[in-house]
Amino acid sequence: MMKTKIKYLIIPAAIILFSSCVSNSHIAGNNKNDRMGSNNTALTVMTYNVHHCNPPSKAKEGVIDIDAIVKVIQAQNPDLVALQEIDDRTERSGKDINEAEVIAKKLKMYYYFGKAIDYAGGGYGTAILSKYPISEEERYFLPKQANEAMEQRILITVRIKLPGEKYLRFGCTHLDAGNAKNRELQAIAINHVAKNDSLPFILGGDFNDVIGSKTIQTLDEVFLRSCDVCEPTIPQDKPKSTIDFILFDKKHPFGISSYKVIAETYASDHRPVVAVVTLP
Repeated sequence: MMKTKIKYLIIPAAIILFSSCVSNSHIAGNNKNDRMGSNNTALTVMTYNVHHCNPPSKAKEGVIDIDAIVKVIQAQNPDLVALQEIDDRTERSGKDINEAEVIAKKLKMYYYFGKAIDYAGGGYGTAILSKYPISEEERYFLPKQANEAMEQRILITVRIKLPGEKYLRFGCTHLDAGNAKNRELQAIAINHVAKNDSLPFILGGDFNDVIGSKTIQTLDEVFLRSCDVCEPTIPQDKPKSTIDFILFDKKHPFGISSYKVIAETYASDHRPVVAVVTLP
């Protein structure tokens, strides 16, 4: 069995446990042609907290409706997707079901699942989907020194190989839901990772905080948001708060062509966010 390499990165006000994981990425296969204009590559990016594929209206019955999530994603035809709240072989979602794998196969995309915690006999975490080949799968355990009792949160990243021998880093995260100080530490840690990466960096996630919060202000130091005035994303039926974002590092000249929150009310308790961006 291949062993996972572990090392610590010490940064101001936070310690990240970094795990270079055994690859858990796959393809169910199709190839995608360049969408090029003036030598720019256009990408449709989505972030979606999928509530372990359990529709809120079916929560009491414990219904798992992966096809509903697939349908929402398929309708937007994204190139890159950041998924939060993904189950891997849990009792509540199916002991033989890796939700990331099932979704990816149905969409014919590459995927990488990162486990944040052990849960219900399996794993629970975040995932990345891509129409383009992925490599360098990484998982970062984010700090929670402000309240160690809170759930472990992670950042996962992959390298995306685009047509024309272009590369970018794509990440997915889901920050602490219950402790603002932990979220601030986690934002600092994410900034540290992005600042030390030479590739263009795109990040999607559920940040559990709103514009104007210390968490988002910290991320704004390194990243550009896909929206200045952002539509609310939660709850799905009558959204009031914006906590789901797509971010782009400021070191590279990303162009943002469009941004929207999808008015989807059945599949999850969050609405998905989609942005179309260009990368030189």
